[in-house]
Amino acid sequence: MKICVFPGTFDPITLGHHDIIQRARPLFDKIIIGVGMNSSKKPMFSIEQRLEWINKVFEEDEFVTAESYTGLTIDFCKKHKATYILRGIRYVADFEYERAIADMNAMLDDDIETLFLTSSSKFASFSSTLVRDVYKHGGDVSPFVPKAVGLSTNA
Repeated sequence: MKICVFPGTFDPITLGHHDIIQRARPLFDKIIIGVGMNSSKKPMFSIEQRLEWINKVFEEDEFVTAESYTGLTIDFCKKHKATYILRGIRYVADFEYERAIADMNAMLDDDIETLFLTSSSKFASFSSTLVRDVYKHGGDVSPFVPKAVGLSTNA
């Protein structure tokens, strides 16, 4: 069974994340969305809220699940017998950063392979960080997040 972990903070999940997962879906038997708790980031939305949104977005797909975790992504993969890590790449800067993490993960466990999917061009220009900024300032974020997330404006 090909099990993949798609790690991230998903604060909030965006259409870009959704697109990566949908495009990767045929490649794996199961995708686990690992909502990591990154000590260097201060999330806007609670871990419970983010998991609720992700589960709602993928409620029709029994082969996509979500779970929170702390610690190393490699350890989370081992816990779930995942042999693949999925990462989305928007621009060259993303690749350089993600490549360094993939190299470190490979040194920790060379049986777990990192795969990169480039973002579809229509989703490459925004990130969760930008979506949060628009939301914080009362802007409409509905063009950037799945409908199931239910965010529009924070006005």
